This record gives sequence, structure tokens and C-alpha cells, in this order.
Amino acid sequence: MIFGLTGKNAAGKGTAAEFLVACGFTYHSLSDVIREALAADGEAPTRERMIAMGNALRQRGGPGALAHAVLERLDHTHNHVVDSFRNPAEVVAFRTAAGAGFRFLEIVASEGVRFSRAQARGRIGDGVDLEAFRQLEARELEGDPAAQQLVATAALADLQVSNEGEVKDLHDALRPIVLEALRHAHRPPWDDYFMFIAIEVAHRSNCLKRRVGAVIVKDRRITSTGYNGTPRGAPNCNDGGCPRCNGLAQSGTRLDECLCSHAEENAITQAAYHGTSVAGAAIYVTLSPCLMCTKMIINSGIREVVYNADYPLGSTSIALLETCGVAVRQHRVRKGGRS
Repeated sequence: MIFGLTGKNAAGKGTAAEFLVACGFTYHSLSDVIREALAADGEAPTRERMIAMGNALRQRGGPGALAHAVLERLDHTHNHVVDSFRNPAEVVAFRTAAGAGFRFLEIVASEGVRFSRAQARGRIGDGVDLEAFRQLEARELEGDPAAQQLVATAALADLQVSNEGEVKDLHDALRPIVLEALRHAHRPPWDDYFMFIAIEVAHRSNCLKRRVGAVIVKDRRITSTGYNGTPRGAPNCNDGGCPRCNGLAQSGTRLDECLCSHAEENAITQAAYHGTSVAGAAIYVTLSPCLMCTKMIINSGIREVVYNADYPLGSTSIALLETCGVAVRQHRVRKGGRS
């Protein structure tokens, strides 16, 4: 779960972030990307330079540049809170990447309350009087597409959280929001779960032509995995072990020279090697099976084939599976996303 925070100056975004950190969330700020850029140039992170550098980074890398930089740092096994959203494209980038796992909150407080807080914290660049405070803030509210646009950004918020009172009041307002989000956080269905594992298994392939992964599942328990590559004891394909792949043969040609075993073949033979029956199991594979693997699947007793992408010559295989009573269906997933 990722919570994004926006709000006007001294509204209490930092206080909201501290509450989430205390709840186990990992803290990030889009402003950190700006501070790092200023530090690389040997500049101090004053408010004026932060605004200017942020605008420059967005102009160079696009309006969502800061968001994309922070997204690359997120560990998807943790919950995160991300502060300082100031451009609508930053919100769009997070919603695209995280989907329902992203909640965007605007922390709101009246001008008088915010000015009093700004004066109390004494941060350089907050403005020495109310008029200066207003003038500085006006520069952040609306601008060109690559600049800060707090008004348009706040309009994308899922919820507004009032912060007019004490810190405890803000905590009390945030607590049910956080609990509701965590209790309804996305949990992948079984098909997604096993297919994503098959995709990870494919990354172990040493084949130069194509990486394919397979996972055999029985009673929702993984019994075997396999990826395509040369046989046990032979040089790996990417070390020169397969003459067809290393000769960059055109698709569909020189198949008699290919030494690589297919993912489904390896998953089935690995189960046999370790004395595990696959009868009645399902096989999740990143590519629909070829005819040779199809015959092996049928004769091994596997009862269901679930595949992600179509094999170019796979129609005969699918027809044979159906003829022999093996259930077959396509379940598409995309890397980094859901089905």
C-alpha cells in the first residue's frame, strides 16, 4: 500500500507522514530527488532553489519525472508513504504503477492556521509576514505543465483530511483511513500468483532465443518448476551450448540443431527425477506449449494448462489438449501489473 500526500504550505503533510511511519510505513519524498540534484550541483536546498530545480527536472524529464524516480526506489514488500506531490502527472504516475494500491490524500488547513504553524517552525523561505506567505504560496498553486500545480494536484485527491486542530486530532482522522486501505489492499488471485512465479522462473533461462518458465501446481502447492535451456551437464545455451540459438537461426528453422529442453519438459522431468507425481496437476507456463511438450503434458497426467502468451504455432497443441480432455485457458498478466 502506498499513501501519497499533498497540501499547501504548513498544512501538516509532514505530521501525517510521521504518523504513517509510526504505523510501519517507509517514508519517501519527491522533494528528496530535488535535494539530491541540488547537492550534486553544490547548492543549498533553499525554498527558491527547490522550486527552480524541481521545475527544471520536470522540464527535462517530463512532468512526472520526480514520481518515476521515487517509484524505482520502492520495495513492493513494504508499505510506503510518499510526500510532496505538486504536479498532477506525479499522481498519474503512481496510480498507473500501483493501481488500487495507491491512496492519494490532501491535508487541508485554513490559511491562518497554516501561517501560524509556518511562523512557529521558523523555516527559511516561509515568509516573514502574511502577505509574503501568500505571495510565495501563489507561485506553487498554478503554473505551466512542468511547474508546481498544487490546485490541479489536490483536485486528484481520493480524500481530504482536515488538520485544523491538535496533532492527536489528525491522527484520529487518519487512523480509520489507513486501516480501511490496509484491510482492502490488493491480494493477487491464485492465477496471478502462479503465473507471476512462472515469469520469475523464466528469468533463470539460459536460452538465447526466448525465455520461458513453467510451474506445476497441485492442490495450490508448487510441486515443480522448469525453464528452457540445455540439458543437465551440457554447456549453457548462453555459453555456446546450443548451435541453433548461437547461430541466430530464424524462427522455425534448424530445429534439428536445437539442444535446449523446453520449460514444460524440464518441469515435468524434474518432478519425475525427484519422484513427485504430477497426475491431476495444473501447469502454468509463460508461453503456450509446443506440440512436443503438449504430448508430454497429456501423457504425464496433467489436467490443466494455463498460459500467458500465445506460441506462434500453438493452435494444433491447444486443439490436441482439448481433444484429450486437458483443460486449457489463457490467463494474461503483464510485468509489474495485474491481469
